[in-house]
Amino acid sequence: MKQKKLILFILVILSVVMLSCNDDDDNLIGKWYKRSNMDGKARAHASSFVIGDYGYILVGFDGKNRMSDCYKYDMRQNYWIKIADFPGTARQDAAAFAVNGKGYLGLGYDGSNYYSDFYEYDPITDSWTQIEDYPLEARYDAVAFAVGGKGYVGAGYSGNYEKTFASYDPETGKWEQIKSIGGSKRRGASSFVINDIAYVVGGRDNGELVSDFWAFDYTTEEWIEKRTIISDDDDDDYDDDYDIVREYGVAFVIDEHGYYASGIATSLRTNVWKYYPETDLWENVAKFKGTHRQNAVGFSNGEMGFVATGKTSTLYLDDIWEINPYEYDDEDY
Repeated sequence: MKQKKLILFILVILSVVMLSCNDDDDNLIGKWYKRSNMDGKARAHASSFVIGDYGYILVGFDGKNRMSDCYKYDMRQNYWIKIADFPGTARQDAAAFAVNGKGYLGLGYDGSNYYSDFYEYDPITDSWTQIEDYPLEARYDAVAFAVGGKGYVGAGYSGNYEKTFASYDPETGKWEQIKSIGGSKRRGASSFVINDIAYVVGGRDNGELVSDFWAFDYTTEEWIEKRTIISDDDDDDYDDDYDIVREYGVAFVIDEHGYYASGIATSLRTNVWKYYPETDLWENVAKFKGTHRQNAVGFSNGEMGFVATGKTSTLYLDDIWEINPYEYDDEDY
């Protein structure tokens, strides 16, 4: 009888411990809110840039056709407006950035061809103008960002994995090759900018997910290697449960901290990570509440962060979600 009571007591203790662990996993800061679905067709492999309080979703693939239609989303008022169609060949996996109040889109893939053409979007006239072609190999799945008044585009896939980069100066209308990113070549990476430092995270190189993480200082045009995004048993500062590596994720910035969400590793990722540039460490925050996805877009105005569109293995999506990084989700308790 005593032995049975002891076994029962141990089982109760184990149950409490397991519940506590589950609660710890669920009680992560951040709360996701579903916003107004995107106008137009569901899609993945789209591109995005931000001008003011508008996030732009551009081109993409709906599972059957490459697309040319484009939309802007008012982050504060939660509504969509269709803008002028992209004038180049319909495509997916293009690169996009915004500089000085104008957006830029180029590169990409149409199912047969890789592209090097680039276009400028003027939101005042709602019109596109072709600019000088990208000077390096035509490619798709590249990563792009803007900092210091220039746009930067590189890495990706051209038939080979790439790590080369070029910068575009809208004042001169010219591209210039710069130093390649350090470490791994990569496709399907993501980028974000904090305090005029750009960060490139994630992606795949020659069949393997990459774990090296890089910052770019435009004032020196130097790439700076940061801590890897996998656990380091020799460094007590690391989270033992780092599960950050992925491809086709999205990144954005809220209040000078980076967020990295969605994407795929061995499976579709739901965990979301917050980056602290002051310590070069990541924190696990509230899981994404929408459908698990890859090839989505992410954007922010610096105060509000969003994840939109994307796909599962069979489903193309048109929803959009916003994270409040300072709330807890009562439904997760």
